[in-house]
Amino acid sequence: MLEKDMYDSWKSRMELYMLNRQHGRIILESVESEAIQADCDVKATNIILQGLPPEVYALVSTHKVAKELWERIQMLMQGTPLTKQEGECKLYDEFDKFAYRKGESLRDYYLRFSLLLNDINIYNMKLEQFQVNTKFLNTLPPEWS
Repeated sequence: MLEKDMYDSWKSRMELYMLNRQHGRIILESVESEAIQADCDVKATNIILQGLPPEVYALVSTHKVAKELWERIQMLMQGTPLTKQEGECKLYDEFDKFAYRKGESLRDYYLRFSLLLNDINIYNMKLEQFQVNTKFLNTLPPEWS
């Protein structure tokens, strides 16, 4: 299901889903480029609309062309480039401030760190591997070393 802060993840899942369908490449291209066959456009529109929560569906259901629908959802979920930049800044800030929480198990600590890295990857943000490794190790509590 689509959530406001998870558009990029939803988008990649929808693209994979479309590619896995019969005529998937054509369906996906009808979303990404101008008009292809009307039949494929209807199928693409139907697939996209099925994955939307009711409040988003209500805002975009009037769009009958898959490309327009796709672009409208993108604007609703990602906002402007400035909104996306704000999200990236928040993630960089979260990464900088990431630290062990008192009473947290190593597993929970690792899962929380992995989720943060996953969000960073969804935005296609770049971190050097040594930054990731250093951050993880340097924020472990002293009693674990």
